[in-house]
Amino acid sequence: MATSRKSKSPPSAPQPSPALTFGSAWEYAPAPETTPVPLQKSYDLFIGGKFVPAQSGRSFWSINPATGERLARLAEAGEADVDRAVQAARAAQGRVWGRLSGAERGKYLFRIARLIQEKSRELAILESLDGGKPIKESRDIDLPLVAAHFFHYAGWADKLEYAFPGRKPRPLGVAGQVIPWNFPLLMAAWKIAPALACGNTVVLKPAETTSITAMHLARIFQDAGLPEGVVNIVTGAGDVGAALVRHPGIDKVAFTGSTEVGKRIAAAVAGTGKRLTLELGGKAANIVFEDAPLDQAVEGIVNGIYFNQGHVCCAGSRLLVQEGVHDAVVRKLRDRIQTLRVGDPLDKNTDVGAINSGEQLGRIQELVDSGLAEGAELFQSRCPLPENGLWFRPSFFTGVTPSHRIAREEIFGPVLSVLTFRTPEEAVERANNTCYGLSAGIWTDKGSKIFKLANQLKAGVIWANTYNQFDPTSPFGGYKESGFGREGGLHGLAPYVKL
Repeated sequence: MATSRKSKSPPSAPQPSPALTFGSAWEYAPAPETTPVPLQKSYDLFIGGKFVPAQSGRSFWSINPATGERLARLAEAGEADVDRAVQAARAAQGRVWGRLSGAERGKYLFRIARLIQEKSRELAILESLDGGKPIKESRDIDLPLVAAHFFHYAGWADKLEYAFPGRKPRPLGVAGQVIPWNFPLLMAAWKIAPALACGNTVVLKPAETTSITAMHLARIFQDAGLPEGVVNIVTGAGDVGAALVRHPGIDKVAFTGSTEVGKRIAAAVAGTGKRLTLELGGKAANIVFEDAPLDQAVEGIVNGIYFNQGHVCCAGSRLLVQEGVHDAVVRKLRDRIQTLRVGDPLDKNTDVGAINSGEQLGRIQELVDSGLAEGAELFQSRCPLPENGLWFRPSFFTGVTPSHRIAREEIFGPVLSVLTFRTPEEAVERANNTCYGLSAGIWTDKGSKIFKLANQLKAGVIWANTYNQFDPTSPFGGYKESGFGREGGLHGLAPYVKL
């Protein structure tokens, strides 16, 4: 299941031009990304507008998950460094940023957005090197959305009183923000842009396995002339994030990550007066009805779970299929995943990249083993895997019941569980039968059915006849153990203001 072989395209791969073939099998010629990137050998912390070493002198390596090679050494922050960052953010908020007009703050955000666009190619490559996701996703989805979020909130910076009619919005102060490894730059943009638009300053803690692009974003802040201390970035493991959450100088905590850690943060913040928003795990249901456009639905399923390696909280990892079309959907899905290309994230032909860390790969394998032990039937792509790095084949289970662990627990990998239903009422009951409530998808040609089900599903974001579509003007967030609060759109401003 997670074994390695020498790379060779499967026989059923889409056919390129005859010039790219040999023997009787159609092959894709490699299309590696060759744009040079300014990857440094080491990165310091970003505090007070400058890159500074950690006071302890400790550091850690960031590893390329596709090769196992070391990319760069990053400074490991300690409590003293976190304190320095919070103090710098506090000073900048009181002396400079909090006193600027919204129009002036907007100018900085516009400048940052334009610089992100200018450097988007190299940032996309760094994102794929560090995180393992295919360059197609980093280049065509992540980076355009990163710039779009800064553009969007730049436009809101001088219109806050229109966002909250009859109220006078004021900044909270200093925001401590902790982000995960699956969308490093996009998560940073989701959190930093609205905080700055509202007049707050920021201390950001990126995931230890994907911190490199955050440090390049810090360079963009310098190039944009952002006042010193407005954004500070401290790198390290979970203890750094915990120190940031506990710091008495933090007025607002924003966290995206696992439900388990989110619960600990909520307990730590309780009674302190700090504002809190949490975007946590998910086990999204993708519901396919008999009247759905099945080919389109299969593409949406593949987009929701395989193209991003299942590394999104809103991945549609529970596929609910109406019994009448179950066999057809499974057959189409089986054929489709055989065409997916797994391999070098920097190859523009690659559909499915590397798993971010050995720990995450072990978690995926453990849950897959549990599915087999509980009697579900596993189907995997026959694609070969590279010899080095961290990989898992696109997979799905059939014969899954709601009691299976693979139907209940977030797997965060390219593994899908297929369940069946007979009636719309049963579909809603099974979709809501989870502790999560982040997202869902509905596939049908009946608009009335979409609206009826959308009002019954307990999920923060619901897509209809599409999946995993994001826009900076649209709020995103969940219910139940998927967290609370919204990021994106007008709703994303509310967690960063006092009214």
